[in-house]
Amino acid sequence: MLAAERKLKIIDYVRKHSVASVAQLSQDFGVHEATIRRDLSEIEKEGRLRRTHGGVVLVERVSSEPSFTVRVNERVEEKTSIAERAIEMINEGDSIILDSGTTTFQIARLLAAKSNITVVTNDIKIAAELQNNKDIKVIVTGGVLSPESYMLNGLFTDHALKKLHVTKAFIVIPAIHPKLGLTHFDDQFVSAKRSMIESAEQTIVVTDHTKLGGVSLHNVAPVAQIDVLITGKEASETQVKQFQEAGVTVYTV
Repeated sequence: MLAAERKLKIIDYVRKHSVASVAQLSQDFGVHEATIRRDLSEIEKEGRLRRTHGGVVLVERVSSEPSFTVRVNERVEEKTSIAERAIEMINEGDSIILDSGTTTFQIARLLAAKSNITVVTNDIKIAAELQNNKDIKVIVTGGVLSPESYMLNGLFTDHALKKLHVTKAFIVIPAIHPKLGLTHFDDQFVSAKRSMIESAEQTIVVTDHTKLGGVSLHNVAPVAQIDVLITGKEASETQVKQFQEAGVTVYTV
């Protein structure tokens, strides 16, 4: 097999499995590990895969996302199912953070069935959704309103979050990878998400299946800081297994 053909097959293999070791690729392609390492080095230079210790991972680069008004109408059924599972994790007396996003907005819409809950949010649409529920105390972080969204962000947001300690934080993220963790394409949003995670006893990522395996420019948190991942049933068995092996409890709905 020519080197060019083998490299294409390596990319296809990793695309199917999301991650592969040098030893596994060497065995499957019947070549020496040194040959595989050379192939991987060349593929990495092309920006198609990213090498890790002893292997390689698929790089699905995430550089942007649509506006809230577009995202709120995408994969609504999946996001609602995720929200229904998330609601089951919220108990009377809990204090929770709802990160700004379309999936957490679905959680807010279902919170009417709960009582004696404190909700901290940096999303004015989520706050407005909860304003008439007398059994829920709503704390809005303050901050600068981001264009084309309902998200509050910036120094005021960070300051408020760092003064709090909640039982659970429900986090949304545009890219989450079992090896590379949570990443974001915009550095302005990183600090608030880190503060949310640090403020919580339990961190729960709620995201549709299309975000799994994605990688973006700025690191938010390693997978080790995530307790639970709730995602759609469309997530592959390989993806679920990889997050489980990283110590994350995964629910597919």
